[in-house]
Amino acid sequence: MYAGPLTALGPFLLRRVRRSEENIHFYHAVLFTQRVRVRYLGRVFRLLLEVPRHSPDIISTTGYDCIIHYSNEGRKNCKEFEDFLKERAVIEERYGKDLVNLTKKKPCGQSEFNTLKRSLDVFKQQIENVGQCHLQLANILRDEARKMEEFREKQKQNRKRTENAMDVVHKQKQTQYKKTMEAKRTYEQRCREKEDADQALNRNANIVNQKQQDKLFAKLAQAKVAAEDADKAYQLNVSVLDKIREDWQNEHMNACVFLETQESERRNYFRNAVWTHLNQLSQQCVTSDVMYEEVRKSLEMCSIQKDIEHFVENKKTGDTPPAPIPYENFYNPQKNMIPGRNNAPVGLRRGPMMPTPPKSPCNSDYDTVNEYSKIQHYDNCYCHVLGIMLLRYYHEWEDNSGIVERDPLRTTRYHD
Repeated sequence: MYAGPLTALGPFLLRRVRRSEENIHFYHAVLFTQRVRVRYLGRVFRLLLEVPRHSPDIISTTGYDCIIHYSNEGRKNCKEFEDFLKERAVIEERYGKDLVNLTKKKPCGQSEFNTLKRSLDVFKQQIENVGQCHLQLANILRDEARKMEEFREKQKQNRKRTENAMDVVHKQKQTQYKKTMEAKRTYEQRCREKEDADQALNRNANIVNQKQQDKLFAKLAQAKVAAEDADKAYQLNVSVLDKIREDWQNEHMNACVFLETQESERRNYFRNAVWTHLNQLSQQCVTSDVMYEEVRKSLEMCSIQKDIEHFVENKKTGDTPPAPIPYENFYNPQKNMIPGRNNAPVGLRRGPMMPTPPKSPCNSDYDTVNEYSKIQHYDNCYCHVLGIMLLRYYHEWEDNSGIVERDPLRTTRYHD
C-alpha cells in the first residue's frame, strides 16, 4: 500500500518524537492513521502532497504550486480549443455564405434545356443547401465554444474557493512558523544565559563576599525563570504550529482530491468535446454527400437523345426542305431554262446579231426560242459540261456560216 505523501512528511512529525521518546508509539499511530487516509487520495495528485524530497522546509508549497500550475495549463488548453471552435465557425460561415452567393450570382448552364437543364437546377439547389448546412454548422460550433467557455468558467470559480482556502492555511502556517522559530531562538538564548549564570556561580563559589554571591544567585534564579518562560512559549508555539500543520495537511489533502476530480472532469469533457466536434464534421460530410447524391440521381435521369429531340422539336422551321431556285432568263422570264441554277445571262457579243442555228433532226437536246439556242438539261448537269456543249455546237455553226467569233478563253478564227 502506497503512502508516499506522509512518508515525506514523516521527518517533520518525528521531529517532535525525537524530543520526547516516550511519545514515539503515539506518533507512529498517527502516521499509520494518516497513511490510511492517504490511500483514498487520487493516484495522480497524492504524489504532489508531499514537501519536496530534498527540502526540509515545512513552509514549502512546491507540490501545491505544481498542482495549481497544472490546473492553469488545463484551463489554458480549454481556452485554446474554445478559440479554435470560434475560428472554425468563422471559416464555416464564410464558406457557407460564399456557396450561397455563388449559386445565386453565378450562372451555370443557363442556356441548357430539358433534362440536363433540370439536373443543373438540382445541382445549384443542392449546392445552396450545402452552403446552408455549413452556416448551420457554424452556429453549432459557436454553441460548442460557448459551452466550453461556461464549463471553463465554472471550474475556475470552484477552484477559486479551494485556492483561497489553501492560501489562508499557507499564510497561517508561515506566520506561525516564523513565531515558532523566533520563540526557539529566544528559548535557546535564555538557556545559554542560564548556563552562563550557573557557571559563574560555580566559579565564584569560594568567594567570601556574601553580597556578591547573593547577586550571582539572583542572576541565576532570574535566568532560570526566563528560561522556563521561554521554554513554555516555545512549546506553545510548537503546539500551535503542529495544529496548523495538521489543518494545512487536511486542507491540502482535500484540495488534492478536489483538484484531481476537477481535472478528471476537465479531461473527460475536453475529450468528449473534441469527439463531438468530429462527429459534427462527419455529419456535415454525410449530409453533403446525401445532397450530392440527389444531383447524381438527377444526372442519371438525363437523356441525351431526349434533349436532342426536344431541341429539334422546339427549334425546327418546317417539315419540308426549301424548293430549288430556278434559272430565270432575263429576256424571257416566263420560261426557266435550268431549274435550281441561277446562272447569269449570257453576255452580248460584238458584231451583228447571231443567227439562229439550224435544228438538227437527230438531236433533241437543242431548241430555239426567239432566235437563241436553249439547252434542255437533264438531271442537274454541271455548268462546265453545258458550256462545253454550247461552245462545240456554236463552233459548228460558225464553221457553217464563216463568222469569226472571239472565244472567252482564247481567240480563234474560223474559215469556210
